[in-house]
Amino acid sequence: MWIAWIEFDILLGDVHSLKEKRAVVRPIVAELRRRFDVSAAEVGDQDLHRRARIGAALVSPDRAHAVEVLDAVERLVAARREVDLLSARRRELHSED
Repeated sequence: MWIAWIEFDILLGDVHSLKEKRAVVRPIVAELRRRFDVSAAEVGDQDLHRRARIGAALVSPDRAHAVEVLDAVERLVAARREVDLLSARRRELHSED
């Protein structure tokens, strides 16, 4: 069994409050969950209105599938016009490690 996750550090565009931040971050998290069947959430920088950390994770029977899903998740976040992707950190771990 493979456990894989990715964490994004993103800069939000024209956002001036935490309420506006939620209006940008929630649809991204919802789309990740819906399109890729991953667990996704805002995982950091909740008190900053122009920065966000979003994480996504999945469990897969093989590494190739996990990497394929993480690649697709990263492409989706990078393609969003309302955010700038500053960095993406990922990790894949086998259950026997």
